[in-house]
Amino acid sequence: MEKLFRVVAFLEGVSYLLLLFVAVPIKYFGDDPQYVKMLGKPHGLLFVGYVVLAFLLKNEYKWNSKTFFIVLIASLLPFGTFYIDRKYLKEA
Repeated sequence: MEKLFRVVAFLEGVSYLLLLFVAVPIKYFGDDPQYVKMLGKPHGLLFVGYVVLAFLLKNEYKWNSKTFFIVLIASLLPFGTFYIDRKYLKEA
């Protein structure tokens, strides 16, 4: 399940960056919301998967409350899941 979490974390991070830095600017500067609609649902599913897998793997990775909070908050920040992969997941 650790490998799945790393893959979901990576895809969630990529989808978030595409949504934030490609789709949203096109929506507001190009008046074309189709990319937000196209990327929004997959990103949402990946986000939910990331959070669910984080809860399932919390004990396996032996994350304390602070670390677990960081893992969850990272999913809300651009590049956050990449930081989590490098800092917490490769060590495990």
